[in-house]
Amino acid sequence: MTALRADGAAHASAQARTAAADSERRLLRTVFQDAPVPLFLLERDGTVRRVNRQAGALLGSSAGYLTGKPFPVFCDLATRATVGSHVAGVFHSGQRRRARIRLLSKHGPVQADVTFARVWVSGEPDPLVIAATAPSTREPAAQDLPRVVTATDDAVATVVHRMDVLATATGMLLDDGSFTESVAVRRCARLLAAELADWVIVDLEQDDELLRHVVIGPDDQRSAEVARSLQEVHPLPGSLPASVHESGRSALQAHIDDLDALGTAPTGLPVCGLIEASSLMCVPLDDGERCLGTLTLTVTGEQGPFELMDLGLVERIARNLALVIRAGRRYRRRAVIAERLRAGLLPRELPAIPGAEVAGRHHPATHDTGFGGDFYEVFPTSAGWGLVLGDVCGKGEDTAAVTATARHGIRLLARWNPKPAEVLSMVNEALIDEERFVTAAMACAEPRTQGVSMTLGSAGHPPAILIRRDGLIRTMSGGGIPLGLFEDDFEVGVESLDLDPGDTLFLYSDGVLEACDPARVRFGHERLIETLAAHADRPVADLAQAVEQALLEFCGGDLRDDVSMLVLRVTE
Repeated sequence: MTALRADGAAHASAQARTAAADSERRLLRTVFQDAPVPLFLLERDGTVRRVNRQAGALLGSSAGYLTGKPFPVFCDLATRATVGSHVAGVFHSGQRRRARIRLLSKHGPVQADVTFARVWVSGEPDPLVIAATAPSTREPAAQDLPRVVTATDDAVATVVHRMDVLATATGMLLDDGSFTESVAVRRCARLLAAELADWVIVDLEQDDELLRHVVIGPDDQRSAEVARSLQEVHPLPGSLPASVHESGRSALQAHIDDLDALGTAPTGLPVCGLIEASSLMCVPLDDGERCLGTLTLTVTGEQGPFELMDLGLVERIARNLALVIRAGRRYRRRAVIAERLRAGLLPRELPAIPGAEVAGRHHPATHDTGFGGDFYEVFPTSAGWGLVLGDVCGKGEDTAAVTATARHGIRLLARWNPKPAEVLSMVNEALIDEERFVTAAMACAEPRTQGVSMTLGSAGHPPAILIRRDGLIRTMSGGGIPLGLFEDDFEVGVESLDLDPGDTLFLYSDGVLEACDPARVRFGHERLIETLAAHADRPVADLAQAVEQALLEFCGGDLRDDVSMLVLRVTE
């Protein structure tokens, strides 16, 4: 029962995953379409999944015509078998292959050198094969072939690498179900530092101020010392990260002309000079609603300057990271709300009852599926003491309101009316307009000279269990109709009994009976009776704990529903 936590996390998770997946698909299409060479994206059997503009122009056909046809049909008969073999080999081994083929274009045969490479695309169960061509109008000389193949290979490597980086980053961010902001930021920064940049800097907004959170550079002692010193250099107004954060627009400096763009290090040197940056980009961490910070990447001259395609890739990754940060912050806010609701709907401790020993126990479902509706309470009445244990049907945010109405309504009404039937009937009227029903078991105890006289009321709830001092166990009749279903035909199951010193009354939710083992066998009533009999002589708190432990062992720790118990024993 983690009020709103699971619903909030699930909602945030769904939004983050959907937006990130859409962003990734858009970027993959952009990278594919803008590649400088003709590209064919093939399935494992060689069927054309997609072609870019250059490939369509090469064959003189539209993308719609080429899509869905086997790639070998666009090759002459002499090379079709070779092409099919290469596609299958690349799909299974992952090793790139090159082949000289003759493509059948509408403008006439085209001699081409083709590089086949395997690529993983997020959301696809199997890898795909990308075929990149370097067409030529003449039969190349032997000395020309390495130059043509190298150009094609480099183009394919660039495209495949960008697609792999985006897929890896997206999967890495969305696989973290806990939405831990610091973990997501550092993982993303490490990936970018390993694949695209020499230095990665992440600045996040905190209390309306842009603060430095992560600095990652090359893996050597000097860079580690520089990173530690830059960790304390927060972006000042006028710096590039501050400007990007304020405007929400990315900045690309393919060739840095202002070494002070990232501020000044504690030593007085410009940060760009200290990290030997010759090219940089800074993109906003924008979740679609607001800018949460900035992501800055730099490279030295040895890697060459950043390009617009690099900027597009980092912008997509930054958007995904921003969505994860937003989801994590919402998750934490909802967790706080959940804890407050939990404190309000379950008693922190039960009051002491003169002449009785009482204990309650609650265990939420193992896999949170929303706010659970179990509740219990012990309270004074005009004639003695009252106990109630109930369960609101379903889970979710609406359950909290119904749970509060049922729990506090019973407690308030019983203070002046110690008759369970009348109290439950009045609460039933209050819940008629709600969309959820409630089962409840209520007991009102009136002290006697020795022991107590008790009246039990049941509204469709599992029947209470009475454990006599001599070990005799009796299941009460229960019965009744759940609260909130019917206004005219409502009835309460009522039963009266006397409890002597040493007698124990056990109330429980249906999650106890419905717990299942891996074979889907229910724990059931008989196992509950056996467990109570085996631990009947123990204190009531230990008795409830023993039942909980038996349930967890029976179901292998996988409780599908919330479990609640309330135990009262009459003392001497």
